[in-house]
Amino acid sequence: MPRNVTTEVLKRTGAHARSDTAHTGQTCWATSQQTEGENEMKRHGQLIGLRPEHYDEYVKAHADVWPGVLAMIHECNIRNFSIFHYDGRLFSYFEYVGDDYEADTARMAADPETQRWWAWMNPMQQPLEDRAEGEWWHEVDEVFHTD
Repeated sequence: MPRNVTTEVLKRTGAHARSDTAHTGQTCWATSQQTEGENEMKRHGQLIGLRPEHYDEYVKAHADVWPGVLAMIHECNIRNFSIFHYDGRLFSYFEYVGDDYEADTARMAADPETQRWWAWMNPMQQPLEDRAEGEWWHEVDEVFHTD
């Protein structure tokens, strides 16, 4: 899998998909590519812990994500975004369909409403101990895909 090291990365949308200059400055992204139109679509999978005392609040928040946050996710070329929960861990999946990932993630990181959302979500999350330096959400490698 190709790895793309960036200084401003998408860390979450609500998250999970977002750029995280405020937290880390850089992270590693494992991606899988597929041609879609003129841009390559890249699949991303990520893991992070969820503090058990915040489960209900986290689920409730993601049942009603702020419209500005959802719009920014879309404007930054993130599609098919999902977050799953299992045994105290969150798994996010999204597809990036743009042609300048660094610029899109920097744009998301600069958005004031997205920053407020992250400030609310961050204390609920627990980054994994074995994540790469600079990661908030731990990027995981895709080992299989079929359409």
